[in-house]
Amino acid sequence: MIRADSHLIEAARSGDAAALSRLLQVCQPDLKRFARRTCATSEDAEDAVQLALWHLYRKVGALRTVAAFGTWLFRIVERECYRLFGGRLPVDEVARVDPDAAPAPGLPLDLRADLTRAIAELPATYRDVLILRDVEELTAPEVAAHLNVSVEAVKSRLHRARGMVRERLLSSGYWLKDGGGPQAGRKGTTDVL
Repeated sequence: MIRADSHLIEAARSGDAAALSRLLQVCQPDLKRFARRTCATSEDAEDAVQLALWHLYRKVGALRTVAAFGTWLFRIVERECYRLFGGRLPVDEVARVDPDAAPAPGLPLDLRADLTRAIAELPATYRDVLILRDVEELTAPEVAAHLNVSVEAVKSRLHRARGMVRERLLSSGYWLKDGGGPQAGRKGTTDVL
């Protein structure tokens, strides 16, 4: 949610340079927070935020309604994050973990890196569904509409994607294959997928 006042947005839409400058400042923290959750790396998050702010600066006057403002900005960030994530080669670049970034609570850096790598190595049809459903937390009908496929296809692809990621993590030694929990001497969490 963008914490910008509707009067500030309206003034920026009308061409008020001071309002536009203030709007850029107000939106930046919310966009950064969203981008950190959406993008694969902190560098991608920064790039996505800069692109969104650039679009805001150049195109706020073309915005039809103030109510669409937040959705418009978040979509710009989301599209840029997906573009950057999907276009990065080799896979090792996608899987690199920023050592300065705080890991998710209960998720060790090595597991986080392997999980990122496993998702990046998925075929695009599975990766897209997994990211939209499990990372972006869209509903199955929303994912289906976004990808222009049936809800059944979303469910099937998601099941297959989760299985592929789980197998990758199992082969990395995070859990015993018999479901006996984390391996001795290795930190992990059993509810990643």
